[in-house]
Amino acid sequence: MTRHLESNATPADATRYPAVALIALGLAAGYLSGLFGVGGGIVVVPALMLLGFSQRLAAGTSVAAILPTAVVGAISYALSGNVDWIAGALLAVGVVGGAQIGTYLLARIPKGPLFWSFIGFLVITVVSLWIVVPQRDDVIALNPWTAIALCVVGVITGVLSGLLGVGGGIVVVPVLMFFFGASDLVAKGTSLLMMVPGSVSATIGNARRRNIDVRAAAFVGITACVASPLGLLTATAITPFWSNVAFSVLITGVAIQLLAKHLKSRRAAA
Repeated sequence: MTRHLESNATPADATRYPAVALIALGLAAGYLSGLFGVGGGIVVVPALMLLGFSQRLAAGTSVAAILPTAVVGAISYALSGNVDWIAGALLAVGVVGGAQIGTYLLARIPKGPLFWSFIGFLVITVVSLWIVVPQRDDVIALNPWTAIALCVVGVITGVLSGLLGVGGGIVVVPVLMFFFGASDLVAKGTSLLMMVPGSVSATIGNARRRNIDVRAAAFVGITACVASPLGLLTATAITPFWSNVAFSVLITGVAIQLLAKHLKSRRAAA
């Protein structure tokens, strides 16, 4: 019989979990990645923790699994002409630098005000998704000021990722639509492209610290790659309005998850 992992689970312990659970998790994460242009970590990390992984091991395994998913998702969107390569590269430069700043500040600044500011941003985003609907032929108008702004957005996204552990797509997709004039599909495809270099860097770092269960990451990542194009097909088939509605539901779920984690940590500290 499979024994549940304790909170201090190691990669060796994690191999005892059945492949079927990891495959199901990968299919769900991959579909959400293709549908919304997010990494899928918002599903993978809590699910792995429910299976018994420690938070650190779950986070490291999730990042490793997201890497091939982001690559396949970005390629899928690119083949349909829905990736802005320059914007994605500028965002990626900012994210990589911002993530380092975020991890540096993690133990040095109070996260309370930042956390509630981010929750406020999510609430405003949800409301905006019901009001502002992008057109499918919208594109990002690149100029020097736009390029600088994209780098700044990348840095902010990276800092939030390092401080709060949130995925970049939750921030980048709505920002590209509302502030840079991207269509919903271009925003999602560009978001996935942005995630690739950051995922490579984080995976290398986690591997050095042995914070990855290779077997779990392989099962989740490979099956996510299979499901990601199905998410893209769904994203293409539905209208921008219904895409916004679905994305607003996802963001609401993320906000609830973050609030629950925040309140739990406060009770534990009391």
